[in-house]
Amino acid sequence: MVTTTLRKFVYPCWKPSIENEGENSSTRGGDPGGRVDGLWWYKDSGHHVNGEFSMAVIQANNVMEDQCQLESGPLSLADTGPQGTFVGIYDGHAGPEAARFINDRLFENLKKFTSEDQGMSADVISKAYLATEEEFLSLVRKQWLIKPHIASVGSCCLVGIICNGMLYIANAGDSRVVLGREEGDLKEVKAIQLSSEHNANLESVREELRSLHPDDPQVVVLKHKVWRVKGIIQVSRSIGDAYLKRAEFNREPLLPKFRTPGTFEKPILLAEPSVLAHRLLPSDQFLIFASDGLWEHLSNQEAVDIVNSCPRHGIARKLVKAALQEAAKKREMRYSDLKKIDRGVRRHFHDDITVVVLFLDSHLISRSSFHGPVISIKGGGHPGDSIT
Repeated sequence: MVTTTLRKFVYPCWKPSIENEGENSSTRGGDPGGRVDGLWWYKDSGHHVNGEFSMAVIQANNVMEDQCQLESGPLSLADTGPQGTFVGIYDGHAGPEAARFINDRLFENLKKFTSEDQGMSADVISKAYLATEEEFLSLVRKQWLIKPHIASVGSCCLVGIICNGMLYIANAGDSRVVLGREEGDLKEVKAIQLSSEHNANLESVREELRSLHPDDPQVVVLKHKVWRVKGIIQVSRSIGDAYLKRAEFNREPLLPKFRTPGTFEKPILLAEPSVLAHRLLPSDQFLIFASDGLWEHLSNQEAVDIVNSCPRHGIARKLVKAALQEAAKKREMRYSDLKKIDRGVRRHFHDDITVVVLFLDSHLISRSSFHGPVISIKGGGHPGDSIT
């Protein structure tokens, strides 16, 4: 039975087809790498090693700060290495450079360490995160004098990897992945959050920061009813944010609003992710990966109910649209009016939102090997967005 609260989200799913956001959109066929339509980027459907997928991004900032990718096929540089599916959600802040850099480098680093260790593991994933961090900090050092702002740029980093029947979830920041699992005789699909979030509004995160920095009473500060690290940033883990990792960047020519008083010897923010390893079950139906812009407007169970109740094709866009409808409702405006608001001004109503939905086929997951087409899709940006 669909509840009244849920009906507002899933009712449009019972219509014959998805409502297009742009007049010139074509939801079937088209660019196999996804398509751009106004403030949208999306890939409505495709097949990965372990099932089907759907991806969507909506821009709110003047410059898109979210990036994402899906890689399906080899997970190492070795021909005999493991095969699987990799999903990355990179939610940038203070600029797009860190998220773009991660989109270029993290998966390549993962393949390198998977090859060296001859397999996938939590340790391999952590090594890939830290290597990507070091590469970005090296870039910051090179560009520091001509582009000091890059020292204030960072990104949350959420990764999911399916390999040999195992699901690995790694997170640094406050993006989130939620599993939809079938439970009980009625085959209800329950939402199970798999990622650990690193946001100073969580008491456990504040306790961790205070324990790591016992001599700094200002390591977390309550400002305007929001807890922030050093009174500046909400997330406690990220890739980038060099000014809170290395004291050499906490000075001029970086703008004063990014600098923290005094100096520090050890990083205030961490790049090391929290990693979960989970053996997939036949009852595990799908995974929803999303930046915090989605979860600001939808609960875990609301998102799972939408995915479970709607056609798979275009389901990522359906989730984003449900969040936008809630954002409009909170501001007592119509969704049709919100759609007319351009980037930049849109940020006052909602954040950039990125969603990747992975459907899980237990028959494909249980196979020891798979030799299908290699898939590599990067979303959220536009040609020429990479930085070196």
